[in-house]
Amino acid sequence: MSSAGVPSMKDVAARAGVSLGTVSNVLNRPELVSESTRGRVLAAINTLGFVRNESARQLRAGSSRTLAYVVLDASNPFFTDVALGVQEAADAAGLAVYLCNSGQDPKRQSAYLDLLQEQRVEGVLITPVDAEDEHLRLLPRRGTPVVLVDRGAGADFCSVTVDDRLGGELAATHLLDSGHRRIAFIGGPPALGQVADRAAGARAALLRAGHDPDGLVVLDTEALTVAQGRRAGERLVGLPASRRPTAAFCANDLVALGLLQQMVRLGLRVPDDLAIVGYDDIEFAQAAAVPLTSVSQPRHLLGRTAAELLMAEAGDELDHQHREVVFAPELIVRASTRMAPS
Repeated sequence: MSSAGVPSMKDVAARAGVSLGTVSNVLNRPELVSESTRGRVLAAINTLGFVRNESARQLRAGSSRTLAYVVLDASNPFFTDVALGVQEAADAAGLAVYLCNSGQDPKRQSAYLDLLQEQRVEGVLITPVDAEDEHLRLLPRRGTPVVLVDRGAGADFCSVTVDDRLGGELAATHLLDSGHRRIAFIGGPPALGQVADRAAGARAALLRAGHDPDGLVVLDTEALTVAQGRRAGERLVGLPASRRPTAAFCANDLVALGLLQQMVRLGLRVPDDLAIVGYDDIEFAQAAAVPLTSVSQPRHLLGRTAAELLMAEAGDELDHQHREVVFAPELIVRASTRMAPS
């Protein structure tokens, strides 16, 4: 028995009275071993309780049978749903998935990317805090393919995303069509590409409707969380009545739900005093006390498509050409918006 008390291939070979190479052949190329010898080796494996170190074998081969998904915020159900789509595609291919949470922290993102390179994963899916991170851009140069999820990438990587500018336009146009003229955009940090695109879409809708796009009241948040939505609600209510928006478009549903909570806590009515539109259409949006109007993204499809692109790139390195897959969002109208009072 090995010094660690865990049976090794050498222990199996000794018990079966065969060479180490014969044990390896039984495990990897059993057709090369006679039936009687194969039987002795398998009996020794069962008696000793030997389990081969698949991780070590794969690392010796140059990669592991694993993918990794670095999510922006694991507390956001949107990314959980995307990860389920990733897992669905990985399961079909016989791969495991590492799930890593950057927590919107660029330093943590870089640390995870270094670790995943050391683990020799077959590829990395990532919703990046910073798409310009040098650690991220080094991975393909070192032979690890990367696919961006929920973020466009141009020609540098494959990517799967939703047209966030269109999503912003859908949200703002709905509020304008409902009679609102003073609209807030709530969410951040603004350096996140998704946030910037959604805000740009809202401004485009204002401009197309003949309104000053700079009239959009922007309340940046430190993160896309419920707590930040509540704080934004305090700031919004603190604005002078003449400048206070009658509607808010939030960069995601968590911010929108926090804003909704704050309005209720302050005794304000949704949508009478403030109409609210979220983004992502997570399950909690429909289940809120006032069901939330939201821009829906195909979350499972995002994850599944991204994983399929990653596996295709990993298996076709010589002829691979990067692709950008863009899905269209859809506005789901619920009770948190309606015609504004005249």
